[in-house]
Amino acid sequence: MKFQAPISVAIAIAFGLIVLLGYFINIPILSAFRNVFVQWALMLAAVALLVGVANIFIVHWRKASRREKGASSSVILIISLLITLVVAGYFGPTGSWTMWIFNYIQVPLESSLMALLAIVLVYAGAKLFSRRVNLFTLIFIGTALVMLLGTAPLFGIELPGIHGPSGIKNLISQIPAVAGARGILLGVALGTIATGLRIFLGADRPYGG
Repeated sequence: MKFQAPISVAIAIAFGLIVLLGYFINIPILSAFRNVFVQWALMLAAVALLVGVANIFIVHWRKASRREKGASSSVILIISLLITLVVAGYFGPTGSWTMWIFNYIQVPLESSLMALLAIVLVYAGAKLFSRRVNLFTLIFIGTALVMLLGTAPLFGIELPGIHGPSGIKNLISQIPAVAGARGILLGVALGTIATGLRIFLGADRPYGG
């Protein structure tokens, strides 16, 4: 048992070093090993996804069979999962029936969730305005109203200065919104690199030990 942790750390560091060097050093054997290891990782990720789907199915099957609270939702989820698997497996991911499910079920559901998110943001802004009024509250409320009015014109009337290529709505969505999104992506990338380095150096050991 004492050698399990050092062995697992050594294996993780060796595989990580080979893949890392394969990206930076142009040596055919390193590139070949890197491609093989990356393919293994993709296969393991696909298997993990299948295991997760199977676990969801088992959990909701037990919930539906025991008639627990929310069993009807579990039955709907199981039926939807089976139909989607059969259709996507038979017709392919870009088949006509698969795209019909995506366009007429998945997209409307996502649109409804985004609409619900907009309502939640307006409600949160109203609560924030009633509890605390400062410069940041006014900026938040003003930005939310401008984006809502710019996305869905009030009674079909386009307000001057908000709509159009040079309107405030496009200005906000193209400059501060894009900058914030890029900052978040850079933060995620830096966090991923830091986590990978900690695993590579053996500081974090999610594989055991």
